[in-house]
Amino acid sequence: MLASASPARLRLLVDSGFAPEVVVSDVDEDAVEARSILELVDALAVAKAGAVASRAEVAGAVVVGCDSMLDVDGEAHGKPTSVEQARQRLQQLRGRTAILRTGHCVIDTDTGKRARDVESTGVLFGRFDDRELDAYLGTGEALHVAGSFTLDGRSAPMLDGIVGNPSNVIGLSLPLLRRLLGEVDVWWPDLWA
Repeated sequence: MLASASPARLRLLVDSGFAPEVVVSDVDEDAVEARSILELVDALAVAKAGAVASRAEVAGAVVVGCDSMLDVDGEAHGKPTSVEQARQRLQQLRGRTAILRTGHCVIDTDTGKRARDVESTGVLFGRFDDRELDAYLGTGEALHVAGSFTLDGRSAPMLDGIVGNPSNVIGLSLPLLRRLLGEVDVWWPDLWA
């Protein structure tokens, strides 16, 4: 069970052999407070997974909750609220490196066991020009993703590379998910479709 409306997270899981049902948590993300970006993405992942796991209709399921933010010198960049905000953020990131942080929480509703962790991946932004940026912003993609970019979409050519796990940049670290499932005594191949 995926406690996320993210089509990228769903696609990652499906491409990896899983067939998760999507149940959106409806957590008020603005109400969750934390002292750092690491604590915030962790708290949001736990809140989302917990909200879905508490529903009677998901009894017997394994619930996965995630939340991602781009850490730019300690400042959290979630989804932008406007094209202009996305433009300013991406202009600021040209030629720089930022850290994509994703909180993960897994709950086995049968046993009540939980496991959680945060994955951090460095993202190296290229020196794209304003014309390229305008073309990208015109697609609307930037408004739907943390940090205004994604590794699996139209902004991918604007990235010079990553340091760490690629699936984390898309929204869910598959190696971390495997480890967290093990911590709640779920063998991940048992979840393949």
